[in-house]
Amino acid sequence: MQETKQLSNAMASVGGTARRHLDMQASALMVLFCLALGFQQVAIKMVASDISPLAQVALRSALAALLVAALAYRQGIRAADLRAHLGPGILVGLGFAAEFVFVAWGLNYTLASHMSVFLYTAPVFAALGLHLLVPGEQLTRRQWMGVGLAFGGMVLAMAPATDIANAGDILRGDLLGLLAGLAWAATTLVIRRSSLSEAPPVQTLFYQLAFTGLLLLPVTALFGDLGRIQATGAVVASLSFQTLVISLAALLLWFALLRRYFASQLGVFSFLSPVFGVLFGALMLGEPLTTNFLAGGVALLVGLLVVTR
Repeated sequence: MQETKQLSNAMASVGGTARRHLDMQASALMVLFCLALGFQQVAIKMVASDISPLAQVALRSALAALLVAALAYRQGIRAADLRAHLGPGILVGLGFAAEFVFVAWGLNYTLASHMSVFLYTAPVFAALGLHLLVPGEQLTRRQWMGVGLAFGGMVLAMAPATDIANAGDILRGDLLGLLAGLAWAATTLVIRRSSLSEAPPVQTLFYQLAFTGLLLLPVTALFGDLGRIQATGAVVASLSFQTLVISLAALLLWFALLRRYFASQLGVFSFLSPVFGVLFGALMLGEPLTTNFLAGGVALLVGLLVVTR
């Protein structure tokens, strides 16, 4: 009996830190987190005519990296600490950059509501990766059924609709959203399977933002996107929101919650983000909601819930 209890405690922890079940405070914080992320794609899309989505991601990452660096220094994190986790730090930085390159690229073609849904296929990909790579994380038969339901919903949601203009472009953007979800899942796996699982949240976030800014700023400059920026009030407001709320506050909150609570329970709440994203896209951008997308999106979210419940 004692051995069973010890094994249970070990499986409920990552790198030695025990995780807890969600309480009311964590649940409320997750709702706020999902609201912010649900608005993220809409914030990018709203000012895309004045500043390209890729330039938005590059600038917000670079600006937020400077703020996170100052916060990390204040918390006593020094260069030696950064070098200690540099290997996995580079990997999560590359994964984070890839995720938002796909998001920015895809938003040139698809709707913000579609991007919100396909980006959140990440929990299924992460669950599959954990099943293959982490002992004790194997999926049950019920969870495999959830994977099948989510996949079927994804196919249905991505089915081109003849009553929407540029259906081919929308499908291309949806595929890029799917790749963004894969990149996010890969980043999560690196964090959970490396020394970063016990690193301070601000340190993990610095790796992601710094490498994304360093990689994307030269690319946007090469494409001429930086020279085409129109510094309107809406652009300033959107970049401020993305830098301070998304890249700084929301992601720091996410990493802090991952260190304290069960990831599977947090994942259930994260499914609110695409729901909010679809609503924001319809209300603020006037994006159409087709029957197949609504039906497929519901099936996808239910499948995700079954996998991570």
